[in-house]
Amino acid sequence: MITLDKLHPHKGAKKNKKRLGRGRASGLGKTAGKGMKGQKSRSGGGVRPGFEGGQMPIYRQLPKRGFKNPFRKVYGIINVGVLGEKEWTGPVDLVRLKELGMIGKRYTLLKILGEGELTKPLEIKAHAVSRTAREKIEAAGGKIEIVGDEA
Repeated sequence: MITLDKLHPHKGAKKNKKRLGRGRASGLGKTAGKGMKGQKSRSGGGVRPGFEGGQMPIYRQLPKRGFKNPFRKVYGIINVGVLGEKEWTGPVDLVRLKELGMIGKRYTLLKILGEGELTKPLEIKAHAVSRTAREKIEAAGGKIEIVGDEA
């Protein structure tokens, strides 16, 4: 039986740290593995990431491309087929889908897409609905309410 006092790491799992500047015999004395002179041997020395010794860095040589729209809307999407697999009581909305883990927590908008089959009538509250999803929901006797942007 294993008890807490018998636990220990595997052989080779724990390694002693390098003890720098402890005399020549240690192999890491005097310059402590930093070589002779130069920027990298000094205290606080070194260069920033992306520095290429004064040469024009690659990130400045390359052209800028594209555009990130700060006002874009990111929808959490779900298909009607997935909604049809569950038993629902009451309206299906973003909050309930998040609670059930069917949509990620980072989404603030909900869009329903039309993949799959739907046989039960559902009451859905979403920010957007595709045309095929709308047709399938209404054909099954369900209702759709488009809610305003809350993002």
